[in-house]
Amino acid sequence: MDLNIIIRNGRIVDGTGNPWFKGDIGITNEKISGMGDLSKAKADVEINAKGLIVCPGFVDIHTHSDTSFIVNPKADSKIRQGITTEVVGNCGHSPAPITELGKSFHSKSDRYWNTVAEYYDRLEAKGIPVNVALLIGHGTIRSSVLGFEAREPNSKELGLMKSLVEEGMKDGAFGLSSGLKYAPGVYAKTDELIELCKIVKKYNGIYATHMRNQGDKLIESVDEAIEIGNKSGVPVQISHLKVKGRDNWGKAKNVLRLIDEAREKGIDVTFDQYPYRAGSTGTWTITPKWAREGGRESFLKRLKNPEEREKIEKEITEQEDWKGSERIIIAKFEPDPSLEGKDLDEIGKMRGKTPQSVMCDLMLEAGGSIPTVHFYGWEEEVKEIMTHKAMMVGSDGSSLASYGELSRGKPHPRSYGAFTRFLGRYVLHKGVMSLEDGIRRMSSFPARKIGLLDRGILRTGMFADIVILDPKKVIDIATYDNPHQYSKGIEYVFVNGTMAVKNEKLTGQLKGKALKHSITQ
Repeated sequence: MDLNIIIRNGRIVDGTGNPWFKGDIGITNEKISGMGDLSKAKADVEINAKGLIVCPGFVDIHTHSDTSFIVNPKADSKIRQGITTEVVGNCGHSPAPITELGKSFHSKSDRYWNTVAEYYDRLEAKGIPVNVALLIGHGTIRSSVLGFEAREPNSKELGLMKSLVEEGMKDGAFGLSSGLKYAPGVYAKTDELIELCKIVKKYNGIYATHMRNQGDKLIESVDEAIEIGNKSGVPVQISHLKVKGRDNWGKAKNVLRLIDEAREKGIDVTFDQYPYRAGSTGTWTITPKWAREGGRESFLKRLKNPEEREKIEKEITEQEDWKGSERIIIAKFEPDPSLEGKDLDEIGKMRGKTPQSVMCDLMLEAGGSIPTVHFYGWEEEVKEIMTHKAMMVGSDGSSLASYGELSRGKPHPRSYGAFTRFLGRYVLHKGVMSLEDGIRRMSSFPARKIGLLDRGILRTGMFADIVILDPKKVIDIATYDNPHQYSKGIEYVFVNGTMAVKNEKLTGQLKGKALKHSITQ
């Protein structure tokens, strides 16, 4: 037997959760062409994986790399964690489908495409290092029909929203996502989401939701997500499940019980988590929803009106991310990068203003929302959520790079280390679960959830998305102060049978695919 590549002598963790076994893996063209004892076979390239783990490429079910590969096709912070497939279009925001009305609300409208098919074509035109699967953003759909108006759609408008969702699903999208704390998703009622999810159900897609609240009203928000799944029949993926704010610590038990009860009733509810006690959001979201009506330009006008500015500042302190955060740090501020890494309290003292007043000033100076990192969580609760049977790993980050435009600012370190942190710190070091189960939660579990039936498991005939890692070295090193640092211990990564990472370095091969969901799955 002659093969393109043989990986020999590895400890194979196949992604199913089954115990590891020793063996070889052969690759021919894009797929796995043999497994087991391949000692008599020959190949153009042979890799000795003795002492290393060979496993499926990781599927990052919750990412925001929508335009990362447009900015820099080699954006490599994710693939160097072992991620071979990214699911984009999360939190209600996607680059397609969108109308000209929807584009008018975005300052970088050239990074949006009218159809999913056009977006996919653009990705593959320059090449991408990983596979990309798209969810349709509910907020993008809503802005395409209603703009940023805080009202319910009439029957005609809802029909237009449904047609956009259907068009996107026919083009190969994997489902619908919502961002119910972000404008314009924050203005939608539950029934609107149920109706749109009924369209998604026709095409066997999923509904992924950034819920309305992850703090004081966390329980009610989980109830809503379950209701949408129950009434539409669509599988539900709760995005980045967490508990925000010291006053709410301890609620995880109740949330996980709700999920268990829903599953016992036959409602397919699962969730993803990034393994940190800090998150990231834009400052616009930490303002009252009435202030965001009409979009960015209307918001900035309100900030310039003294009476409305005073009201906004007062109500900032009532918002979920303000009340639930110990610190809110500026992650990126182009007008003055020296402020990056400083928190609002520090900047307030520097300028002799309250933190909320400074936040408003910074938004005016930047001409819009500013990315922040905010600390809200309890480590014990992070681990409690992590070990639940319905958990899979999602970074909630973007594919970045340590150079060029994607290296600006101090973003959340999860973009460089979420998966290696989970595997290295929690699975291998702290032993929160077995290695085999940890790999499953990063590979076959998320692949199955979105309907990828030919990836996520090492089997003959499957696409050769494969990771070879050193269990003694795998770890994240990205920090909040110095986030642009690549993970360690991911020795080799294959994407569609091509070596994309060799000896922890990017090879420059861009063999990722824009994946299309099959409606027959």
